[in-house]
Amino acid sequence: MELLTSQLLNGIAYGTLLFLLAAGLSLIFGLMNVVSLAHGSFFMLGAVIGFTIVKLTGSYWLALLLAPLPVVALGVAMELLFMRRLYARGHLDQVLLTFGFTFVFADLVKWIWGADIKSLQIPASLQGMVGLLGTVFPVYRLFLIGFGVVLAIAMWIFLERTRIGTMIRAGVDDSAMANGLGINVSLLFTSIFALGAGLAAVAGVAAGPMVGIYAGMDVDIMVPAFIVIVVGGMGSLRGAFVGSMLIGIVDTMGKSLFPDAALFLIYLLMVVVLLSRPQGLFGLQRAG
Repeated sequence: MELLTSQLLNGIAYGTLLFLLAAGLSLIFGLMNVVSLAHGSFFMLGAVIGFTIVKLTGSYWLALLLAPLPVVALGVAMELLFMRRLYARGHLDQVLLTFGFTFVFADLVKWIWGADIKSLQIPASLQGMVGLLGTVFPVYRLFLIGFGVVLAIAMWIFLERTRIGTMIRAGVDDSAMANGLGINVSLLFTSIFALGAGLAAVAGVAAGPMVGIYAGMDVDIMVPAFIVIVVGGMGSLRGAFVGSMLIGIVDTMGKSLFPDAALFLIYLLMVVVLLSRPQGLFGLQRAG
C-alpha cells in the first residue's frame, strides 16, 4: 500500500511537469492551429539557462523567475520571423520548419553547455522528506504539485475571467470578426506563442532537480506531451491538466508495476479515449 501511495504521488508530480509543458503546447496547437515540434526545445533551453543562473547566483528561485525570459524572447522572434509566414500554408510546412529548429537548438545546447548530464540543485528550503498519506515523500515534489495547481488556476482565471483572455478566445473563434472589432489578432497570437514558450521554460527549470538536464531531454518529453494534448483535447486548459495527471499516473504506475509494458499503457489510454471521444476528453468544439 505504501508503494502504491508513493507511486501515485510520484505520478502526480510527473503529471505536473507534463502539464506545464502541455498547457502551452495545447494552447498553441489547439487555439492557433499551429504545430510546433520546437516546444520541447523551449523546455530544454529553460533547463540549461536555469542551470547557468543557479551556477552563477546560487539561487534556484532566481532561475525559476529569470530563465523563462530569454526563452519567451526567442519564442516571440520565432513567431514573428518564421511561424507567422506559415499560418496559411498547412501543418506540413510548420512541422518541417519546427523540426529543423529542434536540431538547431539541440546543437546549440551541446555547443554551449556540453553533452554531459547536469543536475539542478534543490533549494535548501525544499530539501528532505515529509510524511504524507502513510509514506514519505520528497518536499520538492510536493512543492512541484502545489506550484502546478496554482499555475493552472492562474492560467484558467487569465483565459476565462480577464478581458485579454476573452479577446484571445474571440480571435480564435472568428479572427476576421475580431479584427473588425479592433482586436489585434496577430499580437494576441504572438502572445499565445510567447506564453507557451515561457511555460515550457518554467517546466524545464522545474524538471531540472527531478529528471536531470541533458541534451535530448526535449525529444524525451515531447512524446508524452503530445499524448497529453490528444487525450485531454487540443485547446483546452482543463484537458491539458486532466490529461497530464492521467498520463503521469499511468506512466509512473506502469514503470513501477509493469515495467515492460509502461509505454504500451499510455498508448492504450490514448486509444481508449480517442475511440470514445475523438476530440479528446475536453476538446474544443469549433463551429462548422
